[in-house]
Amino acid sequence: MSTATAIKNDVTWQPLCTRADLVAFSGVAAWLETASGTAQVALFYLPGYETELFAVDNRDPFSGANVIARGIVGDLKGEPVVASPLYKQHFRLADGGCVEQPDVSLRHWPVRVDDDKVMIGLG
Repeated sequence: MSTATAIKNDVTWQPLCTRADLVAFSGVAAWLETASGTAQVALFYLPGYETELFAVDNRDPFSGANVIARGIVGDLKGEPVVASPLYKQHFRLADGGCVEQPDVSLRHWPVRVDDDKVMIGLG
């Protein structure tokens, strides 16, 4: 699997779940412990794409609900996106940007698979 974003040298990798926890072409929610507290992450596994694994914030910035992992995964002009299940805005999985409202975005993290562990990059 490829990583979702360019990797910096100062990234600390934290295990998040196992490969078996992922569901192809779907989202899975997970808790992430950071220095500033906890966050809910939506992990997406898209086999066949150049980058197959993505991690974005699970919190929908329009509704405030933690639902992004339940969104519908799709493709807009060749770019993988997830549609929020509530108000249907599309977010690019590569960078978290909202297609319909460019000034709104989801946080996103680098992610990789190391043996059987899904690792998320902090830093």
